[in-house]
Amino acid sequence: MRWLLILVLSLGAARAQDNVAGQFDYYVLSLSWSPNWCALEGDRRNSRQCAPDKDFGWVLHGLWPQYEQGWPSFCATSARNPRRSETRQEADIYGTSGSAWHQWNKHGRCTGMTSEDYYALARDAYARVERPEIFRKLKERVRVPAEVVEEAFLEANPHLSDDEMAVTCKDGHIQEIRICLTKWLEPRRCGDDVIRDCQMTDALFEPIK
Repeated sequence: MRWLLILVLSLGAARAQDNVAGQFDYYVLSLSWSPNWCALEGDRRNSRQCAPDKDFGWVLHGLWPQYEQGWPSFCATSARNPRRSETRQEADIYGTSGSAWHQWNKHGRCTGMTSEDYYALARDAYARVERPEIFRKLKERVRVPAEVVEEAFLEANPHLSDDEMAVTCKDGHIQEIRICLTKWLEPRRCGDDVIRDCQMTDALFEPIK
């Protein structure tokens, strides 16, 4: 009984550490293929990211603080929220200012940084990844094995290995590339809950309109 009580108390202490700003193990850099997101969600929302005058390819879904298992979100922080002018400046990589705001609100708070520093770090991480140009050259919708998308990223980024990234799918489409990084933005092995790749052999890939 004594050991059971100790176990219960220790689990309670561990849970108390969750969602504490600045306390996490590594980052996941998540890149979303914009035409696929538009086909699945964005067009229904009339998102500016999907407007005819936009030609977004791989946009920054987010830079997410991660535990070795699980992740924090909506952490309490003393840092002020970004101004609208700040989130507008991030729309070029996030797709919209609203997406930039959401990423700060859900994930950026948990870094323990100011919004300015969080956006700067996320932009730095995004710039370090070469997005394969071949996907921008598609003229029509194609079906591809998910592993082909990962192989294209590995070829364009020889400093990465397959256990440092994962491909996700949603509703039959390629959804995202997720790349695992240390707090200093160096590639590292993904946690077991991130590393699982989509296994589809015929995932849809929409072209840039």
